[in-house]
Amino acid sequence: MASIASSSSLSKGFLLHSLTPQLNSRGRRKIFRPNFVRIMPTRSCLDDTSSLLQAAKYTVDTYVKSGMVVGLGSGHASGMAIQHLGRQLRHGNLKDIVGIPMSVASASEAAKAGIPMDTYQSSSQIDFAFDDADGVEEGTFVSIIGRRKLQSEESIIQEKSILNDANKLVFIIEENQYKGHLEGSIPVLIQSLNWLAIAEEIDDMFLGDAEVWRRSSIGQVDPLGGDFPLVTKEGHNVLDVIFTSPIPNLAEVAKILDNIDGVVDHGVISKIPCTVVIASPNGLNVLDKLTADIVG
Repeated sequence: MASIASSSSLSKGFLLHSLTPQLNSRGRRKIFRPNFVRIMPTRSCLDDTSSLLQAAKYTVDTYVKSGMVVGLGSGHASGMAIQHLGRQLRHGNLKDIVGIPMSVASASEAAKAGIPMDTYQSSSQIDFAFDDADGVEEGTFVSIIGRRKLQSEESIIQEKSILNDANKLVFIIEENQYKGHLEGSIPVLIQSLNWLAIAEEIDDMFLGDAEVWRRSSIGQVDPLGGDFPLVTKEGHNVLDVIFTSPIPNLAEVAKILDNIDGVVDHGVISKIPCTVVIASPNGLNVLDKLTADIVG
């Protein structure tokens, strides 16, 4: 597998346009249609703050209610939302909030903001969660998370579990992160034992449009993960499947990854219902998606 063997020969990837179309039970092709119930443009009223900060404040002020258990996301926008949530608690506008952090960074931010916290359990009742997304696919709301640098005690699995368990989910993003065909990498968690064979299979499945690199914990980026490859708290390696062309169907990519032996999880998430708060220089766009795509 050339793309794993050396950094100078990363030429393999995958041929997405040759994938077989998904069919329903009657043999008809699934038709993916946007299913938004609301598009609400709003204008920022504070010229001296960023639109992303306004999106973070809007998310907290609109969706967080006293007494909630709140999943606290990771990233720049989530950090600002955590800070604003802490201020609302200190000012008495919100009470009895418990935060469930998705990362070490969000836990640190919540501690500084004075937000009471609890650890995530599979039985946790999460009323609401917000998070950054690396990208959200236009129309489907299928999203990518996990491109940020992970610490060894962290895992995409916990972040994804909190998002899926939340009764309501909001992604806070900038307008360039909401696209019909997303670009860049998808993080993939794999079993550490025989990791190279798993990486080779992923590379073969995605031949033509992606490169496969094992993520390192420290040091320079290296196709093999360098001298210190990242190992998550569950003992998994992380591969970054780096797409060299836009991804026409993110859900199909997730389906392929799910069917590869040795793949534990990945950074593709499809959570319905879902809301996306999009920050732009002209204000905010708030998009809701309440049901899955219609099957034709």
